[in-house]
Amino acid sequence: MTRTSVHPAQRVPDPAVDAGRWPDIAAVPRSPARAAVARGIFHRAVRRLSLRVVEPDGRTYGGGGADAPVMRLLRPGAFFARLGETGTIGFGEAYMARDWDAEDLTGVLSAFAAHLRELVPASLQRLRHAVLRRMPSHQDNTVEGARANIHHHYDLSNELFATFLDDSLTYSSALFSGEPYGNAGGLADAQHRKIDRLLDAAAVGPGTTVLEIGSGWGELALRAAGRGARVTTVTISTEQAHLARERIAAAGLGDRVDVQLRDYRQVRGSYDAVVSVEMIEAVGANHWDEYFATLDRALRPGGRVGLQAILQDDDTVRATGDTYTWIRKYIFPGGQIASAAAVARVLARATSLRIADEYTFGRHYAETLRRWRSRFEAAAADIAALGFDETFRRMWSLYLAYSEAGFRTGYLDVAQFTLTKA
Repeated sequence: MTRTSVHPAQRVPDPAVDAGRWPDIAAVPRSPARAAVARGIFHRAVRRLSLRVVEPDGRTYGGGGADAPVMRLLRPGAFFARLGETGTIGFGEAYMARDWDAEDLTGVLSAFAAHLRELVPASLQRLRHAVLRRMPSHQDNTVEGARANIHHHYDLSNELFATFLDDSLTYSSALFSGEPYGNAGGLADAQHRKIDRLLDAAAVGPGTTVLEIGSGWGELALRAAGRGARVTTVTISTEQAHLARERIAAAGLGDRVDVQLRDYRQVRGSYDAVVSVEMIEAVGANHWDEYFATLDRALRPGGRVGLQAILQDDDTVRATGDTYTWIRKYIFPGGQIASAAAVARVLARATSLRIADEYTFGRHYAETLRRWRSRFEAAAADIAALGFDETFRRMWSLYLAYSEAGFRTGYLDVAQFTLTKA
């Protein structure tokens, strides 16, 4: 494609980007001062990373050797303009706009994730709230806001998720048998191992009544019903509810599983066990009290909660709770990852629940995400046929690689908690 020869930061928007759908990708900010500051911070930061950066004129820099992953700045002017304007949001938008690229995307992102807390000088970190945007109020997970946030991600298309998930349609970390990297086991088996471990932790068996908060596409409910339990599962995703009901009916378990299109705050009744897999991330920190109070209220004395949650360190939770990030803008509006300490604090403050057991398996999530991204990128033609353009596909490839990098480097973790009443 022939392009007009202009400075990247002043370039004509790429015609391959749908400006109506992606206005912030098609347009490049014009703030030379901010771009210059971003360029200086970036150059200093990458000197400490096991990474090589290559610019179009052949200039190469970074702290990595010949075998280090390579980040190619295809349009440096646009890249630094975006980075200077909106920080990590601009970093992600620059990838979506093809201002930078990488053959080993996870490797490049892992180099950043391993030193994420050190990349910005401490003097500038103190200015984060003056520079970075706050999460917009419309993303607050009120009952109405949560519906809109969930619709943004989970109601994209059941067919889209089917292109990269395994046959169990489980969209959370799997648990492999043994070392996850290079594991020869199938993803569906690893997902069932994860589900079964959580059901065991919650003591789900014949005759037990189970509440599931966050239905997904029904696999956990199917496994619980297969044990002889009676399951009430709630979701606010219309697409997930529709397919979950179809799958449960096809398995002949419709009499044991009730799929309800209902917010967790609207749940009534009491149950022998409550399970919730990677649902807390969609709740929002200012609603964690409500979420855990619901688990507490729904659990009968002597019962157990099986909770699976993505985790980050507590300092990051406190520092970034209200920051508008690329993930919140494009992938999970209103989302917030907790820490183990934050979970314990909320339980002590708002419930009679306490942590009886905590099992972490973040390396298994890295392998789960690696497999998802491999399938996603191999299905590019099928995803395009569903109506998702290249900008969307790059956005999701970045999301999956970014998440994998977080778990590979330990910046993120995942845990199954067993909770009991104090």
